Amino acid sequence: MDEEYDVIVLGTGLTECILSGIMSVNGKKVLHMDRNPYYGGESSSITPLEELYKRFGLPDSPPDSMGRGRDWNVDLIPKFLMANGQLVKMLLYTEVTRYLDFKVVEGSFVYKGGKIYKVPSTETEALASNLMGMFEKRRFRKFLVFVANFDENDPKTFEGVDPKVTTMRDVYKKFDLGQDVIDFTGHALALYRTDDYLDVPCLETINRIKLYSESLARYGKSPYLYPLYGLGELPQGFARLSAIYGGTYMLNKPVEEIVMEDGHVVGVKSEGEVARCKQLICDPSYIQDRVRKAGQVIRVICILSHPIKNTNDANSCQIIIPQNQVNRKSDIYVCMISYAHNVAAQGKYIAIVSTTVETSEPEAEIEPALELLEPIDQKYVITFFSILFDSHLLLHCCPKLACTITRYQNSSPTMPPLTSKPPATTSRTSTSE
Repeated sequence: MDEEYDVIVLGTGLTECILSGIMSVNGKKVLHMDRNPYYGGESSSITPLEELYKRFGLPDSPPDSMGRGRDWNVDLIPKFLMANGQLVKMLLYTEVTRYLDFKVVEGSFVYKGGKIYKVPSTETEALASNLMGMFEKRRFRKFLVFVANFDENDPKTFEGVDPKVTTMRDVYKKFDLGQDVIDFTGHALALYRTDDYLDVPCLETINRIKLYSESLARYGKSPYLYPLYGLGELPQGFARLSAIYGGTYMLNKPVEEIVMEDGHVVGVKSEGEVARCKQLICDPSYIQDRVRKAGQVIRVICILSHPIKNTNDANSCQIIIPQNQVNRKSDIYVCMISYAHNVAAQGKYIAIVSTTVETSEPEAEIEPALELLEPIDQKYVITFFSILFDSHLLLHCCPKLACTITRYQNSSPTMPPLTSKPPATTSRTSTSE
């Protein structure tokens, strides 16, 4: 460890592992450390189930009805992948998909008037949906045709809309869409958590809806994918990529100090040794004195013995509760996966409810979502702060970070995967368990 690296990465969350993988492929000498004995950090999948009980301080062991503990892989942070989104393109481009298997999420639902309705995935479903009246369906169809034909590089497709000036509120008015359809479109298709998007130029919203439609077209049931064995597989996949190209991994490695000289980060001290570096990337927990609170989030992990009602017995789904439906400022999300994804014992389901905290009683805020899940076998409540980095420190740590991310986000989806062969040996690779 006591040597110099191009990049030192602290923490094995998804973002950190993606960056270490990309930098290793590009010939950087990378040292990747984590104080935890497992990959994933806060985006890990906890296994076995006994470990989840221990993490939440539950005094008893899981009952026999929960099945074998090693059959469980419980995500701490819920996430579905958009089938045509940037992360999937990155997985394909880097060939990390060779380490992963995915299943299509079986349904996407939206909450309206105390009930949940399937987000239509075909024109037939749209015509039969109770989300809209007959005349609204016609107007909504015209809106979707406009979005499908829209090309920001071709003014002929704008139909009088200036994508850099016209607000989304004005676009909705142009197509005479009612409030329920606006809620459904902005929150279940464009996936905004609040209504702040309504009064900004419409370009990003149109692109979000196009992404939803393109992702839906790939598999039909829903636009979402989920990895077998849980989201913890994603950071591990990029960690393997980094290791193949010479990255050095050290788990269960304490970080005593981030070494600075003349206001610049120059290395990391661990167990009396100093590893020097040109760049440092780290998750926020390693520099708590350099971040500030930006908000609070609540998540509730619920274990069920049944699929969620009114989802056609789906083994996986997402339910979005738009803010206006429950008199809030931000949406409530429910992500549900099950034994079909190798994350739970046979016949068991995991539903994760999450939202931004707006009051002094967070659990009361998510009650409408919890009611959809009843009966609940067991639940685990997490509340934590969302944070912002000190941008001054980021500049000193990793000035090329932004351009690295942008370059890979802008890679063409049709670009062939990496063709350069990995090194024959990986002598620099080590894992300290």
